[in-house]
Amino acid sequence: MIDVLVTGLAGSIFGLALAAPPGPMNAVIAEESVVSGFRAGVTAGLGALLADATFLALSLLGVVTIVREATLIQGTMVGVGGVLMLYFAFDAAGELDQTFTTFEKGESEAGSDSDNRSNARGFRRAFVLALTNPYQIIFWLTVGVGLLTPGTVDVLAQTPYVGGQLTGLLVVRTGEPTLLVGLFAGIAVWIVGFPATLVSAGKRIDRFAPAVAGLSAVFLAGFGVFFLFDALSTFGVLG
Repeated sequence: MIDVLVTGLAGSIFGLALAAPPGPMNAVIAEESVVSGFRAGVTAGLGALLADATFLALSLLGVVTIVREATLIQGTMVGVGGVLMLYFAFDAAGELDQTFTTFEKGESEAGSDSDNRSNARGFRRAFVLALTNPYQIIFWLTVGVGLLTPGTVDVLAQTPYVGGQLTGLLVVRTGEPTLLVGLFAGIAVWIVGFPATLVSAGKRIDRFAPAVAGLSAVFLAGFGVFFLFDALSTFGVLG
C-alpha cells in the first residue's frame, strides 16, 4: 500500500514538474485566464490535458512507437506545430487591449452563450496546439512510452530547464497504473491552480492582462520560429 502511495505521489510530482515551467501551453492558459476568466483558463488547460490523454492512448496502441521511427512524420508534426504557434501568437497580440473586468462586463451583457464560445475557443486552441507541440510529442515518444514499460524512471530529471540538477533525486518504478494516474492528477492540479492564482487578484489583474497577452504572443512566436527551424533542419533544408 505504501509503495502504491509513493508511486502515485511521485507521478503527481512528475505531472506538476512537467506542467509548471513556462512554455506554449502555459502561455495560452495564462492568456485565457486573464482575458476571459477562471473557467476559460481551466478549460484551456483541459484541452492540453486531453491531448496528453490522446498521446497516452496512442502509446498504448503502439502508434507512438511507429511515429518515433518515422523522421518525416516527426518533422511534419513539428513544422505544423510551429505554424500554429505563430498563428496563435498573432491572435494573442490582438488581445492587448483586453482586461479581465472588461470581460466580466461583456459576459453579463452577452450571457452564457458568449462565455461558452470563449471557453470553447480556449479549449480548441490548447488541444490543437498541444497535439502538435514538439515538446509533448517528444515526451510521449520517449519518456511517455517508457512509463508504460516495466522498469524505472528518474522523475525529476525530466523536468524542463532544470532536470540536469535534479537527476537521481526521485527514481520510481514504471509500468504501474498508479504512476500514470498520479501524473495526470499532478497536471490537473496545475491547470486548476494556475488560472485560480492569476484570477484571484481580481480587478488588480487588469493592469497585468495586456502584459500577459503580450508575453503570450512573444512566447508563442518564439517557440513557433524555433520549431519551424527545427522542422526545416529535420528535412535538411537548413543543411
